[in-house]
Amino acid sequence: MSLEEDIRELASRARAASRGCADLSTRTKDAWLLRAAERLEEAKPRILEANARDMSEAGSKGVAEPLVRRLSLEGDKWRDMIAGLRDVAALPDPVGEITDSRLRPNGLRVGRMRIPLGTIGIIYESRPNVTVDAAALCVKAGNAVVLRGGSEAIHSNLALGEELRAAAGEVGVPEDAVSVVPTTDRAAIDVLLRCDRDIDLVIPRGGPGLIRKVVETSTIPVLKHDAGVCHVFIDASADAEMAVAVVRDSKIRQMAVCNGLETLLVHEAAATTVLPQVLKALHEEGVEIRGCARTCQVFSEAVPAAEADWGEEYLDKILAVKVVRDMDEAIAHIQAHGSDHTEVILTEDYQAAQDWVRRVNSSTVGVNCSTAFADGFRLGLGAEIGISTSRLHAYGPMGLEGLTTRKFVLFGDGQLRE
Repeated sequence: MSLEEDIRELASRARAASRGCADLSTRTKDAWLLRAAERLEEAKPRILEANARDMSEAGSKGVAEPLVRRLSLEGDKWRDMIAGLRDVAALPDPVGEITDSRLRPNGLRVGRMRIPLGTIGIIYESRPNVTVDAAALCVKAGNAVVLRGGSEAIHSNLALGEELRAAAGEVGVPEDAVSVVPTTDRAAIDVLLRCDRDIDLVIPRGGPGLIRKVVETSTIPVLKHDAGVCHVFIDASADAEMAVAVVRDSKIRQMAVCNGLETLLVHEAAATTVLPQVLKALHEEGVEIRGCARTCQVFSEAVPAAEADWGEEYLDKILAVKVVRDMDEAIAHIQAHGSDHTEVILTEDYQAAQDWVRRVNSSTVGVNCSTAFADGFRLGLGAEIGISTSRLHAYGPMGLEGLTTRKFVLFGDGQLRE
């Protein structure tokens, strides 16, 4: 068979498996998750051997050391991956839940029932633990999943997928509920993205190049986030001590994450009172400040920002800072340069807080808290498949509910439409 025929056959088998997954009981899905955790632990030496091979080959090809480290499944990554399976097993099953039930005047009861999306394709780079995390969430929500990881992690992904599929066969879950694309040929992605008869949704996880390719190529709906250009706005009434703590946590808690702070906006009334304290704390942590003219006036260590800085996702110890006239200008700046990810206001003014929450329509909007809370686990979802900045059925961190849709269900006693 040709590559195209192989990929289409894989997608077709996943579609068939998705029909069986939709009918699985919560008990069976949870049994698969727990058995998968056991099998992975039993196969740990073999999986880590495959993982070491991936890391070695990546290093020999000149892949940057930080990216090679992202491939590793050792230590905390292994522990968290196994714990994640058990954590998902403990989460409530959203499938079959009926909400918004209401009685119509003719006695017909109308509700909305949660159902699986069907077959989900996930295309991702590095981090082979995503193979396990994504499979766990998709299957718990009653879906089948087709996983296409980066070529740099092919041996790890295949080893992990083998155990996930074997665990499925042991407990009554269709083995094709989890499929790992077995080739590093990039042409496989193009074929996969045209399997719109068998795949219902594509979720890309990776850099801007990958996201752009998927969006431009796919004939399947895509749920994505392009970048995490997150903002904090220090309002005129902001408490200085809280501003220092929140901005510091948002920026330097962890650098290479999409919920990290990239642009700080400051009300002109706070430019000489709160801002210098905030920037001093960041500067002491080694953060480079790229500021507007006003920022450079009040903080001598700042360097002038270029226009490109306002829309940049640095993922590094660099922060763009701009002084604005008021909230209107702050919101206009976010609308012009943001990525619909996360925006936070720091204020002691109740009305300002309410206006911010109402007017800013990014996927996560906060008041007096760190941008780092834009995370499925921290928001109480238990786990997340990713963060959507596409305004489709899911927006923001996506947990189990985000991997389902809802159908209308009607309960009557003979009602006719006359």
